[in-house]
Amino acid sequence: MLPDAEQLLDTLAEQIRAQISDDSALVGIHSGGAWLAERLQQKLGGDIPLGTLDISFYRDDFSRIGLHPQIKPSNIPFDVENQHIILVDDVLYTGRTVRAALNELFDYGRPSRVTLAVLVDRGERELPIEPQAIGAKVTLSKGQNLELIRDNAGKFSLRLHEPK
Repeated sequence: MLPDAEQLLDTLAEQIRAQISDDSALVGIHSGGAWLAERLQQKLGGDIPLGTLDISFYRDDFSRIGLHPQIKPSNIPFDVENQHIILVDDVLYTGRTVRAALNELFDYGRPSRVTLAVLVDRGERELPIEPQAIGAKVTLSKGQNLELIRDNAGKFSLRLHEPK
């Protein structure tokens, strides 16, 4: 049974709240991480700056898989230089998405530090990347994938995709 995504969001918000400082900003990775960052901003009081990244051009498999048809522009409407960036993603798996996001983020400037916050950590890293805030750790079988879903009312749920 999958954990309740809305409860995980509350858990994640409490962990992030303890790490926020005056120079903190949220940056969500499209699309699930961007959705989460928006909701986290609301839960954390709404005054923390918010940005989004679309890492499509920064992926290390870009030449192999090509461009994703749902590319969204990155939007960081604040100065990244010397900011504490809370990088938000939905499901942490190999670490390659986070690596791409860090590469793009540093094109905007040099943050004072970066905190990684993920709704679900499913393990099986290919890169040495670890989150500092986690909603839950979930173990999946080989070939299974986890997806964050947002309904029309903005409520989150998790969907498990079985191998074909």
